[in-house]
Amino acid sequence: MVTGLDPDFGLTAHDYTRHRAGFPPETIERLGRLGAKVADGDVLDLGTGTGSLARLFARAGARVTGIDPAAALLEQAKGLDREAGVEIAYEVATAEDTGLPGASFDVVSAGQCWHWFDAPRAAAEVGRLLRPGGHAVIAHFDWLPLPGNVVEATEQLITAYNPAWSMGGGGTGLYPRWLTDLATAGFGAIETFSFDLDVPYTPEAWTGRIRASAGVGASLTPDRVERFSADLEGILRDRFPGDVLHVPHRTWAVVAVRPTIKTEL
Repeated sequence: MVTGLDPDFGLTAHDYTRHRAGFPPETIERLGRLGAKVADGDVLDLGTGTGSLARLFARAGARVTGIDPAAALLEQAKGLDREAGVEIAYEVATAEDTGLPGASFDVVSAGQCWHWFDAPRAAAEVGRLLRPGGHAVIAHFDWLPLPGNVVEATEQLITAYNPAWSMGGGGTGLYPRWLTDLATAGFGAIETFSFDLDVPYTPEAWTGRIRASAGVGASLTPDRVERFSADLEGILRDRFPGDVLHVPHRTWAVVAVRPTIKTEL
């Protein structure tokens, strides 16, 4: 699935680094239960951005490579890696054409990014990159719009500023279409998991988090981003006062095993 937007997340690199919450550590344990064990394994993280999921794998003992078409995000990732004391290899590349050698990875992951890919081509590339018995992982960590909550109000403001943004409006954080993408590409043993948690944000941090989203900082002009930020700050001050916002999120992932016979798509 490719959306109607053509965002440039490199434009949001600063806010992306400071304000986007990373996948919770429990994600590693849940993936391991479904066979995608990363300790002492070779992991490739597609669309890695600032390396949030890649660092989680590295902390768990994996040898990690991350790719992304936005060089500015990878530079931010390297700085965060130094702070975290981990080493990750990064390459500027796309999920559909990584340029990496085949059968080189035990796990290939895509965190918060599969919707930007040409799914048939990306799935075929994942199958090519995985070793026999290797696992594909598509994961999301999404805010949850509920009636009257801060997420719903924020999404309404994003849509007002950017009608082309079609990713809001009652999202559940569940992605059944990705199961079909993997099954169509010949992957097997497809399983999923999900769990919910609240993420605390200060009003300033939530505004920065939203600036780092596809519908705002990655696609609006700088002056409109500035006006959007001011309007969101007003909504938070008037409708959701307080020092901390507890924003509901859902972690969801699908895990699948590499096709035993490569399917040409």
